[in-house]
Amino acid sequence: MVTRRPPESEGLSVVVRVRPGAGRNRVGGRYDGPHGPALIVAVSAPAVDGKATEAVRRALADSLGLRAAEVELRFGQTSRDKVFTVPAGEEVRTRLTALRDRDCRR
Repeated sequence: MVTRRPPESEGLSVVVRVRPGAGRNRVGGRYDGPHGPALIVAVSAPAVDGKATEAVRRALADSLGLRAAEVELRFGQTSRDKVFTVPAGEEVRTRLTALRDRDCRR
């Protein structure tokens, strides 16, 4: 599936693979999913009533040094594969790349 990349004014698309029900929250690692290379976000929240999605939004914001309000879900509300939009910026891109390319299989 081909996804449209938003112009800089709309923000940066962040493809995420969610692992709900984890022992602890963790952001990092790479998953080659249906929307391309995805950042793995493990959250302790269950995949019930949007709890995991909200936990992912907050964990992603914290990891990228953003406010939770700056991280918006574009699509994937009920899927483990989600796409969020965050403000575009070089610092955010650098952090995102470092997190996605980090090996977190411990």
